[in-house]
Parts: sequence; C-alpha cells; structure tokens
Amino acid sequence: MKNSERRIPTPLTDVGSHPGAYGPAEWSLTLTLGLIWGSAFLWIALGVEHLAPGVVAFARVALGALALAAFPMARKGIDRSDWGRFAIVALAGNTAPALLFAVAETDLDSAVAGMVTAGTPIVALVIASVMLKSLPGKAQVIGIGLGFVGIVMMTAPSLSGARAAPFGVLLVVLAIFGYGLNSNLIVPLQQKYGGPTVVLWSLVISSFLLAPVAAFGFSSSEFTMSSVVAVMILGVVGTGLARVLATTLAGRVGGPRMTTTTYLIPVVAIILGVVFRDEVVQPIAIAGVAVVFLGAYAATRAITPN
Repeated sequence: MKNSERRIPTPLTDVGSHPGAYGPAEWSLTLTLGLIWGSAFLWIALGVEHLAPGVVAFARVALGALALAAFPMARKGIDRSDWGRFAIVALAGNTAPALLFAVAETDLDSAVAGMVTAGTPIVALVIASVMLKSLPGKAQVIGIGLGFVGIVMMTAPSLSGARAAPFGVLLVVLAIFGYGLNSNLIVPLQQKYGGPTVVLWSLVISSFLLAPVAAFGFSSSEFTMSSVVAVMILGVVGTGLARVLATTLAGRVGGPRMTTTTYLIPVVAIILGVVFRDEVVQPIAIAGVAVVFLGAYAATRAITPN
C-alpha cells in the first residue's frame, strides 16, 4: 500500500498492540528507559549551570535528531495528513517540556522536579480515558496510584529544605500535561511509521521551534566542558535514544502504561546515590521503593475492561 493510501487508526489513541501482561521485551524497554531517564535531571542541572535554558532545550532536541538521522530506517516519509499530528507531538512532547524543564530547574531542585513528574502516568491515564471514551482497567488504576504513593515516600526525605518555587512547580506541571497528551498521540503514529521515524521528525520540528529561543540565550551562555558534555549525553541518549524506546513501548502497551516508567526514575537516583556517593537512604525511602515496584507490577498486568 502506498503512503498516500494509508490511513491513521482512529480514535486518536488505543491500548497498544500488546494489551496483555508485560513480557521480556516490554520489561527490557521499561528498565532501560528507567536507567536512562533516571539520570536525565542530573544532565539538565549540569547543563543549565553554565548554559541558558533555551540553549539546553534546543541542543538536546537537535542532537537527538542528528543522532537519529544517521539511520535510514528513521528517515521515512510522512503522509501529508499526519503532519498536523506530528506538530502536536513535537510541541507537547518535545519543545514545551524541554524548555519548561530547563527553565524550572534554575530555581527548582531535582528531587522536587522528579516527584512532580511522577504525576505523568495519572495525567496520561485521564487523557487516554477521554480519548477512548472508556474507563481504564482496574489493575492500571491501582498500579498507577500505588506508584505515585511510592514516589512521594521516596522523595519525602529529600524535600526538607529543597528549593520548590511555585513558578518552577507550575512549569513542571505544564510539562507533564504535555507528556501525558504526547504519550497517547504517539501510539497510532508508532504503529504506522515505527518509533525512530516518529521521534526523528518530531525532534526536527522541535529544533526549528526552539532555534529562536536558543539564539536569544546564546550570548549569556558559557560553554564549559561539563555543561557541553552533559547536554550531549542528554541529547543523544536521554532524548534521541530514550524517545525511540519510549515511543516503541507506547505502541506496544499504550500511553498510560508506558509512562509508568517514570516511577523508576527516583529508584535509579537512589541506587546511584548509594553506589557512587555513599548516600544514606531513609527507611521510608526504602519502603517507597517496594511500593513503587508493587505498583509497577500491577500497572503492567493485562488490560481488562473496567
């Protein structure tokens, strides 16, 4: 069938091509994403130490696009009728969050940003219910709820004395609404074009949208080795590779279940802190890890009608 003859599935999203319980492939994607995204806030924080937020936002999406453009499988053509959806994905899933997180972390600690971001699966679940015009499965509701409780338990010890400016929190909240919408819209697009193609073209669009913002902040940036390396890792691995894995997972299991990967972010952060920085973990945080894993297990069970 030619590109011009293909039709995007309706409705705007679906439960994925694999609505059953997670298997080895789904768990591999989830754990890999957790490891990558677990360090993303660190790279952002290092980047904005010397680079303007707009420069960091532009660089991460542009570097991600350049990395993916090297692979022919990502350079597929897009139906003209789908460019509007790609533009929404680019704006809601890449452009806005990249800029919002970069600005937010100039006066917001990573622990606070991580906890607020944990609300993404809840937002994605609500948006999916509206798009599908049906209630979510009971296991997913219980799992996502438990996961959020576990995140609060893990991050609570880090919140004492943390920077949590209301404006910064608001920016992160806006970002997770974009993530929630994006996670649902990419499901039928991934099933039609494949993850690399969806991510490449959405990052290309985002690069054009963020270029003027980067140009405005270029003169106030100091291109130190630490910030440049951090942004390179953030762009190639934390944006290009991670978005492909996330989009592929969303096409298989649906948007809400894919976003539960964010629950692993603070778990990874705690493990890294213990292993590399000899940090002491509070008992409530350890209990939170257990609750998160329990919630993740419940959320990844087979989707059944509620």
